[in-house]
This record gives sequence, structure tokens and C-alpha cells, in this order.
Amino acid sequence: MNPKWFVLPVLALAVSVGSGSLAKSTKEQAPTKSQDVGRIVIVGYKPKPGKAEALRSLTSTHVQRLRAEGLVTAREGIIMEASDGTIIEVFEWKSKEAIESAHKNPAVQVLWKEFGDVCDYVPVGSIAEVKQLFAEFLPVR
Repeated sequence: MNPKWFVLPVLALAVSVGSGSLAKSTKEQAPTKSQDVGRIVIVGYKPKPGKAEALRSLTSTHVQRLRAEGLVTAREGIIMEASDGTIIEVFEWKSKEAIESAHKNPAVQVLWKEFGDVCDYVPVGSIAEVKQLFAEFLPVR
């Protein structure tokens, strides 16, 4: 066996570890708990009688309006509908702090009032489809 094939890779690894570059790249890949990370949420909206279309319209602008306030990430939201007409939305807040600040934001308060006028919030666990191994919904958007 040619010793160069063994010594050179071991030497390269030793230099990498000695310079700290291996440790740095490992640390950069794994976010720590102290880093500000997004919060993906799933919410269920049960339309009030006669308000299904208004709810669909409102959900189509929801994430865009939150993004205008700097509260959600660039990740596209998903809007879907359960067989009973409940709308389910999945989107990503920028952080836990963004969620907390939404409760003091006047534009968000207006938005949440609009939701309150057309729907009731329901736990996603109460939606029949989520009890299936593969929960299927109709895409709204």
C-alpha cells in the first residue's frame, strides 16, 4: 500500500481540525436555540354561515398583509379546504417575537377582526381529515 494515499487525507483532516475550519463549518450548519428562527403554524378557519367566499378571499391576502408588516418570512403559505368547508392555512412567522408583536400591531388587529367577522378559529385536530394517516385536502391556493 502506498503511504501517500493514507497520510495525505489524514494530514488534511488534521490541518482542518487544527485551524478550526471543520468546527466552524459544523457550527454554521446547526442553528442553536438562541438563534432567531421562524415558527411554522397551522390554523383552521371554520367559515360562518354564508361567509365561505369572503373567508377564501381574506385568506388569499393574509400572508401578504402580514409580510407587509414585516412579521412573516418569504416562505409561501399553503391554503387548503377540508370536506366540511374549514379552511386550513400553513405559514411561517419570522420568530416567536414576531408573533408576540402582532398582538400590538394595529394593522394586524384590523386583519384579525376581519377574520373574526367571517370565521371561527378551530383546532386543526378537530378536522376529520387530520385523523387519517395521510390527511388530504383540496387546494385553495
